[in-house]
Amino acid sequence: MLAVGRALMARPRLILLDEPSMGLSPKLVEDILAVLLRLRGEGLSLLLVEQNAKLTFEATSDCVVMENGAVAMTGTSAELRDDVRVRRIYLGL
Repeated sequence: MLAVGRALMARPRLILLDEPSMGLSPKLVEDILAVLLRLRGEGLSLLLVEQNAKLTFEATSDCVVMENGAVAMTGTSAELRDDVRVRRIYLGL
């Protein structure tokens, strides 16, 4: 939260976030998601690198799914959230 607050002090149009949920309790992950949704609703663009798929699909409008360092899929978050190929890539099934 502190890092996000510090970044927002510069009034950016885009904020880059690398694993904002890493190491946080489920309650804090919910808090981070609420903040990201509010910022997005206020017109701030987010570039989010995140392994928490649930948070990613809820906080973003578009996604790029990577597999072994290469782009595997792109699309809207809604499309990819329900795509079985994402589950295969993400879970290795």
